[in-house]
Amino acid sequence: MPIFSIRLKKLLPAIVLPLLVGLLGSFAVRSGLEQYQALTKPLLTPPPVVFIVAWSILYLLMGVAAYRVSIAYVDAKQKTVALRWYYAQLLLNLIWPTLFFGFGLLKTAAVVLVLLWVAVLITLLHFLYIDKPAGYLLVPYLLWLSFAAYLNTGYILLNA
Repeated sequence: MPIFSIRLKKLLPAIVLPLLVGLLGSFAVRSGLEQYQALTKPLLTPPPVVFIVAWSILYLLMGVAAYRVSIAYVDAKQKTVALRWYYAQLLLNLIWPTLFFGFGLLKTAAVVLVLLWVAVLITLLHFLYIDKPAGYLLVPYLLWLSFAAYLNTGYILLNA
């Protein structure tokens, strides 16, 4: 079997998994959209289409980063630790919109967002150690989460 087909078999699931997490999170967003639209928004809140585009790109970047780590020629234990952090941050990534949009728990969502940010930073550092481009692919995600933290905090302050 050619090497390309073996890698393609790893690439597709690596990309599909974060996209599925995003899709599942979007159900929470849709369920709480009316409640969200009624909130006073922070100054730099972008239009909804920006969130859709940004998250789609970020999920693709996450998948490619995870793929690169999964095919890297490094110690299996290093890979396992890095990918466990990756899966943990994906779980937190799913929990955040459920709390924020689905249940309107803005403060609890902010706590989860801080945990998510830390988990992504740890994942990024592990990925950098294993495969520098994989780590760099997570930088936009960490920056976007920083912006999301600003927004989440703004929603809390403006809607208390």
